[in-house]
Amino acid sequence: MAKRTKKETDKKVIAFLKRLTDAFGPSSFEGDVRKVFRDEIKGYADKVWTAGLGSIIARKKGTSNSPKIMIAGHMDEVGFIVRGITSKGFIKFSPIGGWWGHVVLGQKVLIRTRSGKEIVGLVGAKAPHVLTADERKKVMDIDKMFIDVGTHDDYNAPEKLGIKPGDPIIPLSEFYQLGDGKMLMAKAWDNRIGVATAIEVIRQLKGKTHPNTVFGVGTVEEEVGLRGAGTSAFEVAPDVAFAVDVTIAADTPGSDDSDFAEHCGKGPSISIMDGSLLPNTVLRDFVVETAEKEKIPYQFGALTKGGTDGGRIAMTRSGVPTITLSVATRYIHSHNSILHIDDYLNLVKLLVAVIKKLDSRMLKKIRSM
Repeated sequence: MAKRTKKETDKKVIAFLKRLTDAFGPSSFEGDVRKVFRDEIKGYADKVWTAGLGSIIARKKGTSNSPKIMIAGHMDEVGFIVRGITSKGFIKFSPIGGWWGHVVLGQKVLIRTRSGKEIVGLVGAKAPHVLTADERKKVMDIDKMFIDVGTHDDYNAPEKLGIKPGDPIIPLSEFYQLGDGKMLMAKAWDNRIGVATAIEVIRQLKGKTHPNTVFGVGTVEEEVGLRGAGTSAFEVAPDVAFAVDVTIAADTPGSDDSDFAEHCGKGPSISIMDGSLLPNTVLRDFVVETAEKEKIPYQFGALTKGGTDGGRIAMTRSGVPTITLSVATRYIHSHNSILHIDDYLNLVKLLVAVIKKLDSRMLKKIRSM
């Protein structure tokens, strides 16, 4: 078989990432993302199954059943849900996950009905011309917004289109390569980049020797309470875990552009703390040493607020040595966010290198911290 050229490989990576980010999947409605996960990992894992709450788990056996290594990325994206429909045919909605009102108003959305029909809508509110002076100074509350799907006096659009309370809603956004092609803009990088990493690590282990068994996991409902992380970790019972997620990029105007703040394109971020997890320090140092030996660029990340699946995984059963690895991403929890493809590629490279070295002796060191 002819070897694929770099250009062909790049196109394949982009197509894979586009497929994942385009998928419909707010919290509790991750079915489309789960299907992509299953399709993309077919032929690379020796077993794939869905856990009770909906997380998908792919197992790749190495030369030993232990250590069991879990790589988790959450499938769900922030979205909305239909709360009710006014008598005039406008849709009231509630957030799924964390949203700020100023990034919601005036944006296009996609509503999926019970029958699977997808309806385009626009988020509206009172026109600024009729707001009071005091109202104009404040961020519009989402409770005061509505979605317009084309209703008018003679046509109640939601009723005719089959939209009902409980129908899920996602941002309507497109995938773009920006600048030199390395900066990628899409919805749902939080956290389809983590899902992509879990899949790609399993794929790159094909034909390679590794002294452990790896579980690539697409978790559900992270944005509403890290729920799938806990249930899937209970099922896998890992010896070591890596939570993969996005982190805040600090390379834009108004951000903290200090030496220790993450920038797009400077390598994957190795977390030293966040609001939910202080990582196992031996595991942390092992990851750093591996990056340096393999000449993989990396940065350190520290957040005092927020958390990832790692916080929940670490507290499973009697406790799991866990660390969060991230990709610096701009404008998360909005309709569009941007990241650097090299950070993703280097994160995959780092995890593969770590897995090839993480044997029972290393596990003993990690557990004896």
